[in-house]
Amino acid sequence: MIVFLNGRFAPEAGAVVSVFDRGFLYGDGLFETLAVFNGQPFRWQQHLERLQRGAEFLKIRLPFTAEALRDFARQLIEKNRMPDALLRLTVSRGMGVRGYSPKSAQEPTVVMSLHAARAGDGKEPKRWRLMTSSVRLPVNDPLAQFKTCNKLPQILARAEADTAGADEALLISSDGHVAEGSSSNFFWIESGSVCTTPLASGVLPGVTRAVVLELCQKLGVDARQATVAPDQLRWTQGVFLSLSSAGIVEALSLDGQALGQSPLVAELYTAYRAVVLADTK
Repeated sequence: MIVFLNGRFAPEAGAVVSVFDRGFLYGDGLFETLAVFNGQPFRWQQHLERLQRGAEFLKIRLPFTAEALRDFARQLIEKNRMPDALLRLTVSRGMGVRGYSPKSAQEPTVVMSLHAARAGDGKEPKRWRLMTSSVRLPVNDPLAQFKTCNKLPQILARAEADTAGADEALLISSDGHVAEGSSSNFFWIESGSVCTTPLASGVLPGVTRAVVLELCQKLGVDARQATVAPDQLRWTQGVFLSLSSAGIVEALSLDGQALGQSPLVAELYTAYRAVVLADTK
């Protein structure tokens, strides 16, 4: 596998990041995961804009222009001959002296790598079993709007899901409502409306989440932001998740209890696939 590291391409075994890199030491950095279809990263601009906002918030100076990063991504896809894959773009603050102060770190580390996409025929959404995590997310956390390299709450939640034999864990906000999945945004269907957690609840403004809301408007489906407690989900018409690596995923069950199955999920998934094909042709 060829990877991109700080302006050059190298075999993964030779792409070495310092043990003093602050991304390794403190999780001091950001990342984006993009789906690549037909050699084209889907919604590249939206992902890059979120990365740029995060870098500005963390006061990390990106060493490459947006145009240069896009060209590096194109070359990486071509060099690896992987037109359908997942692309991870990681930026850390770089090396610095020991301690939390970032003032000595002046040269950020930029890495891009490709990974095999999740298997599936693409004709219908994947279906996952969910579990409720014991991990709680604070509401109104300003860092929640970015994909930082410090993801311990999500890691702990996913570990719980692995132990429980579930496909994904739902994290609950400190006010007792469902916030998001460990790697996904969360939706439910109630009275024919598509509902999703407000961003102020401490959830990531996911790129695929935004696509789902666009599709609702295009299809004439009512969409709104609302809150829901975990024990109320069994009474909804359906639950689904959105994430870049899998698109739209339907929830089969929560904590072993079956959830409602709505045809609207399949309709949204079909519309999502159409957008992907149109944008990456």
